[in-house]
Amino acid sequence: MPTPPPSAPLARNAGIDVLRGVSIILVLLNHIGLRIRLVQGVLAAYLPEQLLDTINFNGYEAVFLFFVISGFLITSHALARWGRLGSIDARAFYARRAARILPCLLALVALLAVLDLLRVHGYTITEPGQSLPRAIVSALGLHLNWYEGMTGYLPASWDVLWSLSIEEVFYLGFPLACLLLRRNWMLAPALAVLAASLPFSLGAIVGNPIWREKAYLPGMSAIAVGVLTAMLAARWTPRTTLLPRILLIVAGLGVPAVMLFEEQLWPFLHNGTLLVLVALTALLILAFHWLSALTPGWTIPGTAWLCSFGRMSYEIYLTHMFVVLSVVELYKRFGGGPRWGLLWYVPAIAAAWALGWVVTRFFSTPVERVVRARLMPHRASVPQPVA
Repeated sequence: MPTPPPSAPLARNAGIDVLRGVSIILVLLNHIGLRIRLVQGVLAAYLPEQLLDTINFNGYEAVFLFFVISGFLITSHALARWGRLGSIDARAFYARRAARILPCLLALVALLAVLDLLRVHGYTITEPGQSLPRAIVSALGLHLNWYEGMTGYLPASWDVLWSLSIEEVFYLGFPLACLLLRRNWMLAPALAVLAASLPFSLGAIVGNPIWREKAYLPGMSAIAVGVLTAMLAARWTPRTTLLPRILLIVAGLGVPAVMLFEEQLWPFLHNGTLLVLVALTALLILAFHWLSALTPGWTIPGTAWLCSFGRMSYEIYLTHMFVVLSVVELYKRFGGGPRWGLLWYVPAIAAAWALGWVVTRFFSTPVERVVRARLMPHRASVPQPVA
C-alpha cells in the first residue's frame, strides 16, 4: 500500500513520484477492472487479451512496487535526518509516522464503521465470523491482513488496509533493529536475508490464498529491498549519467515486461517472479535517484499529472474505493453493458484523484501539521518541507 514518507530535508524526486503515480493508477485499474472488465469491452477487438488483463490485474504487483518505494523513501529521509541508521531517533521517527498515518486511518475507520452500522450496501460486514468491532481492532491493531486470512475478505474499503498493516508493523520494528544492530555491516546482511526470503515465504504458504496474498513476510521483504537500495544510494553515486541511463532503460522495460509476461515467466521463476519485479523496481529507483543527483532539476517530460497522483498516493489509496463503488453502481444503472465499460474508467480515475486532492488539501496535510506540533513541540517552529 502506498504510505508516504515523513517530511524530510530532501528534494522531491520527479522520477519516483512518477513511479508512485503509475503504481496507484495500476491499483485503480485493478479495482475498476474487477468490476468492469476491459476484455469484455470494445478494446478486445483491437488489443490482445493478455495486454488487457495486464492492465486490469496488476494491482497486487503495484502494491509491491509501493513497498519498495516506501522502504527507499523512508530510509533516505532517516539517513538525511540522522546521518546513519544506527543514530536514528526512534521517538521522532514514530511521531512522524503517527502524524502522517493515523489521521487518515482513524477518519477512514470511523466513516466505515458508520456506513456498516447504517447497513449501506457495499460497506456492510456480512461474512460469518466477522464483526465490526473485530474489523476496527484489526485495522487499528495492524493485523487486518491476518484477520482477512483467517475469516475471509472484508468489504472493499476495509480490504485496502491489508498493506498498511504490513508496512506499519515493519516500521514499528525498523528503528529498533537499526539501534540494536547499529552498524551497516550488521544491518545490511539482515535486510538482505529478509529480502531474499520473498520467494520462500510465498512458497511456504499453501492452502490459504488470502493469507498467501496478504502475509507479512513477502511484503516486508519488498520493503527491505527498498531500505537496502536507499543505503546503497547514500553510500555511492556514479560520476556520470551513463550507468543511471542504462538502468533506466533496463528496469524501465523490465518492470512492465514482468507484469505483461508474468504467466510465461512463472514456469521458470515460480515464486521468484515477484522478487525479480521487486529487484527491477529497486534498479529503477536507483536510476531516478542518481539522475536527479547528477542532473539537478531532472524530470520526465509530460508526467506532471502522474507526479500529482504519486504525491497523493496515500490519500488516493485509502479513499479510492468510495469512488470505484459509486462509479460501478452508476455503470450498472446507466452503462449499457460491458462493451463501452471503458468509458467509465476515465471519470473514475479522475474522481479518485479529485477526492484524494480534497482529502490532502483540507484534511491530511493540515491535521498532520497539528499532530506533529503536538508530538514534537520543540520542532514546531521549524518549517518542514513536504516529502
